[in-house]
Amino acid sequence: MIKGILITLEGPEGAGKTTVLQQLLPILEKQQVSFVTTREPGGIRIAEQIREIILAPENTAIDGKTELLLFAAARRQHLNEKVRPALAAGKLVIIDRFIDSSVAYQGYARGIEVADVEMINNFATDGLLPDLTLYFDVETAIGLSRVMSGDREVNRLDLEAQDMHQKVRAGYQAIAKANPQRIVTIDASNPLEDVVAATVLAIQTKFPELF
Repeated sequence: MIKGILITLEGPEGAGKTTVLQQLLPILEKQQVSFVTTREPGGIRIAEQIREIILAPENTAIDGKTELLLFAAARRQHLNEKVRPALAAGKLVIIDRFIDSSVAYQGYARGIEVADVEMINNFATDGLLPDLTLYFDVETAIGLSRVMSGDREVNRLDLEAQDMHQKVRAGYQAIAKANPQRIVTIDASNPLEDVVAATVLAIQTKFPELF
């Protein structure tokens, strides 16, 4: 690759992003793609510490604006320490959640002006945008049932009212509609093998040089 490529994975709770990513890794390895995978918030020590604060179930006093600023702080440090160096080295970087999460969760769901969320994101990232975003769409009830029946720890955001999660999904759908050149929507209610196949196809279509 001549330059690095940034792909982000987005979706409401229970969309299966992390599971799909795990299935994608051996495919990329087989193609001998030089890649880095990471997550937000997290990916590095400082950002993981901020993640613990944001997601701790007992931290119910955190309001939307505090939440937004904590995500932005973690994002900034993560970019500086891990993402930008990998992109500069010409690697494919795949992030589980990025800027669209803030717009969907803190903007559409928490009611903060979307323009303000975008401004803070832009400040934190110096305007960095993904080359491709894969949005995994799933009905709210299905996603939440997956979370509650799965084996991962249930966090503060998982425990929010269903109405909030419905607003998150609606927000993501609006973001995807407004950014068709960047965002590909994948039906995450389909069987896992179909979702993985759709993911590979989307990446292959955008970046045929990887395959």
